[in-house]
Amino acid sequence: MEVLKEKIIHVQDLYKWADSLSDERVRDWPLMSSPLPTLGLVAVYLTFVKVGPKVMENRAPFQLRIPLILYNLAVMLLNLYIGVELAIVSVRLRYSWFCQPIAAALWWYYASKLIEFTDTVFFILRKKNNQLTFLHIYHHSTMFCLWWIGIKYVAGGSSFLAAMMNSFVHVIMYAYYGLAAFGPSVQKYLWWKKHITCIQLVQFGSAGVLGARAIVVGCDFPLWMQYALVVYMASFMFLFGQFYMQAYRRKLMTAFIGSQEKKLKDGRNGNIRHQNGTNGVMSNGVSPNSKFAKGEQKKSDKSNGESKSHRTNVRTRAQSRREGRPRHDS
Repeated sequence: MEVLKEKIIHVQDLYKWADSLSDERVRDWPLMSSPLPTLGLVAVYLTFVKVGPKVMENRAPFQLRIPLILYNLAVMLLNLYIGVELAIVSVRLRYSWFCQPIAAALWWYYASKLIEFTDTVFFILRKKNNQLTFLHIYHHSTMFCLWWIGIKYVAGGSSFLAAMMNSFVHVIMYAYYGLAAFGPSVQKYLWWKKHITCIQLVQFGSAGVLGARAIVVGCDFPLWMQYALVVYMASFMFLFGQFYMQAYRRKLMTAFIGSQEKKLKDGRNGNIRHQNGTNGVMSNGVSPNSKFAKGEQKKSDKSNGESKSHRTNVRTRAQSRREGRPRHDS
């Protein structure tokens, strides 16, 4: 029992020490005083991901067209505000986009990750369980947790630019989702879905490069967070790249292979026709299968027969004398 008490005291001392290192500007902000609310919300989210599909298994999917449109519009506008606010503040205060911290709008960016849990709620209520991929759940749950750490201890730095870029990408992404919610009449014009994934890949790559640069240059930023940022961005590069290959490149390859198989099949059918006949080729402008060609063939056969009969009736003079018959020369 004493050992357990000592371990609890040790954990409490460790927590107090870690809290003393946090950014004083955000200590009293909502959800910032302790990691427990954030961890609790993530636990609720993961539980819903597990239980939600089972609850909806024998129920009809909800038709949430209007809520989807309003939700995507609201999240798009929130991300637009965050991105613009971060850009304006950084320019006005002449902050370096590479090494200096900035706090204000980043808390809203962290809060937006909580709001985006609603993406998953909509998937489950609409029974779109195929959307509940590892990438989707990993992305939503880890972003909320890790950005709590970012806001709590380093409200800015190299992570600031990544947050600003991600906000602008989410403006495009949620604009697409909002338009897609209008149904097939609008979806047929949304040809740019795959380009959103490409933009995300560029964003993750850029954030990873900035994190690596901060490590090399030696920015005033916790080193372990820089390494964590690079590794985290690398994981997104891998997962989103895998998604892109499965969702888009394989479709193109399947279509290409299908077209090649069709050409091969057509070629084989052509060879069969060639073996059975003429493959549609005409000789001297006449198809061998035409009535005219068949008539000409019959005439030729008849002429050959008459010629053969004529030859059999011709006798030499010697043969005629032997047979006692007169020879008829033509």
